[in-house]
Amino acid sequence: MLSQLRPAIVSMVFFTAVLGLGYPLAVTGIAGALFPAQAGGSLIRNAQGEIVGSEWIGQNFKDPAYLHPRPSAAGKDGYDASSSSGSNLGPLNEDLAARIKGDADALRESDGQGPIPADAVTASGSGLDPHISPENATRQIIRIASARNTAPAEVAAIIAENTQGPTFGFLGRPRVNVLTANLALDARYPKAKAKGAVSQIQ
Repeated sequence: MLSQLRPAIVSMVFFTAVLGLGYPLAVTGIAGALFPAQAGGSLIRNAQGEIVGSEWIGQNFKDPAYLHPRPSAAGKDGYDASSSSGSNLGPLNEDLAARIKGDADALRESDGQGPIPADAVTASGSGLDPHISPENATRQIIRIASARNTAPAEVAAIIAENTQGPTFGFLGRPRVNVLTANLALDARYPKAKAKGAVSQIQ
């Protein structure tokens, strides 16, 4: 019996060391060496060098001078990185329909009439999507320009600069990173930025 247990124990220790310790450490080291920014969380810093968020984690912006993200069901108040999730409500759920109607009414009041992009009133599966559609961003231009006392064309140009095309040219759709666009707005109009400007993780 001992002769059978010994190779089993040795194999378990060996593979635990190789696959449980060696392999993860090697992959982490290689990733850190080849892709240091991504391995470190794709953190974004403001002009003062302060960390204000991650390129891949959405956060809330309520000030009219900023692009607003899509709704979030992550955590009690949304945008909780420690509680990533969707609402799990079906399309026929009355609570979901009421929430979408309320959000649509609020958008018409703040950003004017006209078509409302789907991502402006629906949450992502993670609740932490850092991007919005160009159509959603465009709908917010007039409000942002008014809050920052600048021309809508100037805001549109900043949004265009922060619009990413499909990955590899064919995967996904064009998208605007809300955090980087808001940082660009603050950088371009430092005297016009509103209270609560991007200076730390929201």
